[in-house]
Amino acid sequence: MAKLEEYRNYIKQLLTGYSQYEKSDSEVEAQTIFDTEHDHYQLVYVGWENKRRVYGSVLHLDIKNGKIWIQHNGTEANIGDELVALGVSKQDIVLGFHAPYKRQFTDFAVG
Repeated sequence: MAKLEEYRNYIKQLLTGYSQYEKSDSEVEAQTIFDTEHDHYQLVYVGWENKRRVYGSVLHLDIKNGKIWIQHNGTEANIGDELVALGVSKQDIVLGFHAPYKRQFTDFAVG
């Protein structure tokens, strides 16, 4: 249970950090969504820019069966490596955005 809480805190820390990158002159808001009951975590952008609606998930991570699943990474950063730097084992990180047959070729868990 301690590991689960630790992983939740790491994810919250990571997403909160990325939410700080929003532009001050923009009407686009970075929102963090933390569903600790079901272990779904997202960073989404919501708002308007240049008369166009902006809405979308930038980062989506889940915790399933004791592993952190990176479901979507819309950044240029390597979120897996950032989680490792925080103390998460590579064997507890699944690149969910890769097809299952491709995961064996990464340094991370297959599922």
